[in-house]
Amino acid sequence: MATKAPQNADNSRQARIAEMRRAEQARDRRNKIVAISVTVLVLAGLGGFAAYYVNDKAEEKAAVKAAAEKMRKAPITAEKSWDAKKLGRNHVTTPVTYPMKPPVGGDHNPVWMNCNGDVYTKAVPDVNAVHSLEHGAVWITYNDKAPKADVEKLAAKVKKTPYTFMSPDQDQAGAIMLSAWGKQVTVDGAGDARVDAFLTKYVTGPQTPEPGAPCTNGLAGQ
Repeated sequence: MATKAPQNADNSRQARIAEMRRAEQARDRRNKIVAISVTVLVLAGLGGFAAYYVNDKAEEKAAVKAAAEKMRKAPITAEKSWDAKKLGRNHVTTPVTYPMKPPVGGDHNPVWMNCNGDVYTKAVPDVNAVHSLEHGAVWITYNDKAPKADVEKLAAKVKKTPYTFMSPDQDQAGAIMLSAWGKQVTVDGAGDARVDAFLTKYVTGPQTPEPGAPCTNGLAGQ
């Protein structure tokens, strides 16, 4: 009988160790299941957020595009138009007399004014500016009647808008005028809704004789 006690004790210890191992393995399995479940939930949440973000951005982009398209189709109040097909497009190196001021088309110098958001503080030659209009640029001009604050706001807008340029023109009738090839409008100020409408509609718009032609590497004014 004395020899059985150690054997029973050893069996008992082994049983306890086996039970502890099973318990530990069970905890490991539970922890793995919890970790996997949490990961799945996190990924699902991130996926849902990403889908929402993408959809939201897509809807926002679509809304902006729709608003721009609506603006392009809408008429611009008090806009003046000339038949683009009747405006001369010859390259000349002699002076040109234009029937409107600022000019919106006609024969012009072979070199265009740089019009990639360029703001000039001095008047630019009409014959070079008209060439820029032929490439799809919108030309914003102003005289001394334009408030300084409006001039600064328009300059900031032009600097952020490719295919636009801006310069003073003391001989024009309106304080602030916007010109594109065959199109022109006089606005009340920088906050006039027609400014954005005109830019949206005519920057490289359908009136452009040479869409995509360069607005850089031309004549640089001051």
